[in-house]
Amino acid sequence: MWQTVWLMAPAGQGGGGSGFLGLLPFIVIIVIFYLLLIRPQAKRQKAMQRMLQGVKKGDQIVTSGGIHGQVVGVKGNNNVLIVKIADNVKIDLDRSSVGRIMLPSEVTGEDNIGKTGS
Repeated sequence: MWQTVWLMAPAGQGGGGSGFLGLLPFIVIIVIFYLLLIRPQAKRQKAMQRMLQGVKKGDQIVTSGGIHGQVVGVKGNNNVLIVKIADNVKIDLDRSSVGRIMLPSEVTGEDNIGKTGS
């Protein structure tokens, strides 16, 4: 149906601005795509990078695999963390495997394993 309407348009009235108007929807889609997807992801990535660089000795962390522990040291060129996960158990983790740093209000200091919430 639209082909019929297009063919019925009068010839010779193309106008000089029709090229820009034809590209306008694509430009709008690209701008919306940037504002809704690319920019927020870049912000999250920068915040994660700042968080990873801010990990220091004594921080309580949770790894991306779900292991909870306390940073007790740093090895190498500041990319490997020594994390204490239990008494006499320390593991080496790559800095990029840290999922988040626990807030002091989240750290209770006691095991809740086997306790009920009643």
